[in-house]
Amino acid sequence: MKLNFLNWNVNVWALAALVGMGSLSSCSSDDDGPGDGGDTGEIVVDNGATLSGIVTKGQTVILKEGRSFKLSGGYTVEDGGLLKIEPGVTIEAVEDDIVDFILVKMGGKIDAQGTADSPIIMTAQLKESKAWGGIHICGKAHTNKGTGTKSEIGDASYGSGTSTANDNDNSGTLRYIRLEYTGYAFTKEKESNGLTCYAVGSGTTIDHIQAYKGADDGFEFFGGSVNVKYLVATDCEDDSFDWTEGWNGKGQFLVADQRGTSGVKDDGDCLIEADNNGDDNAASPVAHPILANMTLIGNSSSEGSRGIRLREGTEVEIYNSIVTGKPKSLTVETEITENALKDGKSKLQYVVLGQAFSSNEGIYTEDLFLTEANKNQVNSANIPAFADNSFVGVIDGAVKLSDSFFTETDYTGAVKDGDSNWGIGKAWIRK
Repeated sequence: MKLNFLNWNVNVWALAALVGMGSLSSCSSDDDGPGDGGDTGEIVVDNGATLSGIVTKGQTVILKEGRSFKLSGGYTVEDGGLLKIEPGVTIEAVEDDIVDFILVKMGGKIDAQGTADSPIIMTAQLKESKAWGGIHICGKAHTNKGTGTKSEIGDASYGSGTSTANDNDNSGTLRYIRLEYTGYAFTKEKESNGLTCYAVGSGTTIDHIQAYKGADDGFEFFGGSVNVKYLVATDCEDDSFDWTEGWNGKGQFLVADQRGTSGVKDDGDCLIEADNNGDDNAASPVAHPILANMTLIGNSSSEGSRGIRLREGTEVEIYNSIVTGKPKSLTVETEITENALKDGKSKLQYVVLGQAFSSNEGIYTEDLFLTEANKNQVNSANIPAFADNSFVGVIDGAVKLSDSFFTETDYTGAVKDGDSNWGIGKAWIRK
């Protein structure tokens, strides 16, 4: 998790906008596109064009199926703009000295829908982590940091106060996308994630996304209520999943695999790092995501020692999940977080740990974690022997959740071999 940074100079943004207009001037009204702007406001971008600058209010920029594009600098969707990306599109960040990223501001939308066999690939010319800045989406849902909060990249406002927040806000759809080599480094302490959601609302659709070999977190949530399904964080060098500022969305079928991160940066750090608010642990709305069917695999390093780290006031419900490959598979910290677990506001059920449980405050103890009602396990021999480059494998038994968002399962873990396999071996997931 990183602090907000990068206050862009106005002149830099003005130059970026001019560059963007130059890029968009290469668009055409070819036979397979809807037009070149005109009265419809639709712009079909030529194959091979460079994306940079802004998508303005009332404008729809379309990247047609199967085409390839370059990304240079920031590409920003303003309030009232729409960026539409069709299946099979490849976007490649150029290797230069400026940060490349896609930013969707409050009121802007992105409609990026690939398929399992024809995913959208966002990658970089430099095939190494830290090559570019990933996707950043700013919504109008809640954050417990107050007004005036800015995004880590692009210095864009997000969220609203509790009285004006729209937790059903819709920033668009992201589906079947692979984000490769993200984590552009401004300094040793300032890097960007694969996908970052800032106060994104539950009207937004996010599923089937892989963050692959990023230098920072795979997926991070700053407040908001967005729900997610089928997310894969592969060899991300910091945390695989991270939340703060009151995120209270739902998630199911989440995978983190850090086995390729040994010897780099923090050796993968946490599989999940979870906070409510570092400045005020009791800040409201309180983070309280509900997560089910996760498989979280560490690299067995002693330095990156924690699997799931719950702290700084977060609440959570975690069901039907496997955590392994970390000396401390689950750590609970801070009084508010541990009391929420002890009092039943937070729940951990059918959570199977390959290694140790740790309670920093001694409030929510291992004995409470292991009660018969919870069906949890520590140092379990039941965890599948996940093959190299594979996270297929489950354990019989599960909580059946009544919420309609969740797919009913009778197993613990994210990916079951056979008919219920949700895409392993498909083109959208890279090993």
